[in-house]
Amino acid sequence: MAIREILRLGNPILFEKCEEIKDFHSTNTAETIQDLKDTLLNFKKENGFGRGIAAPQIGILKRIIYIDYQTEKLSGPLINPQIVRQSKERIQLWDDCFSFPDLMVKVERFKEIGVEFFNSSEEKTFINAKDALSELLQHEIDHLAGILSVQRAIGPKAFAFRQEWVKYLKK
Repeated sequence: MAIREILRLGNPILFEKCEEIKDFHSTNTAETIQDLKDTLLNFKKENGFGRGIAAPQIGILKRIIYIDYQTEKLSGPLINPQIVRQSKERIQLWDDCFSFPDLMVKVERFKEIGVEFFNSSEEKTFINAKDALSELLQHEIDHLAGILSVQRAIGPKAFAFRQEWVKYLKK
């Protein structure tokens, strides 16, 4: 449908909670999914990175994320995703976001999670995710609750511009 503008850090919409999708087959839901896909793939093409995007990042306060994560062969929409299980073990990692692409934030996330969601055919689905996929899903699901990774920073020294991160911190 369309490549949408990605809202940037400071836009109040990014801090709002999203509403659940009730009508899976509406034109609005189909358009939102297509716009998320188009916007994600365009961002990835222009910037060389990107695995997921959440509806509020394009100004739509609905519980939809779109994932294009080829490493795990996961591509498509997750509608009304919900974390239903989480490991006790946690990991720390540097996180980035389309809404502040030049900023890296060190966060702590669950090493493994279980996520229930509906696909675009309204079928209830479950993913058991660990490591990078777990982090990605937690990041995108946080967006749906109005939470950004800057709010999950592990401390005041947990921020770096991407260029400096590449030079000094990337491991």
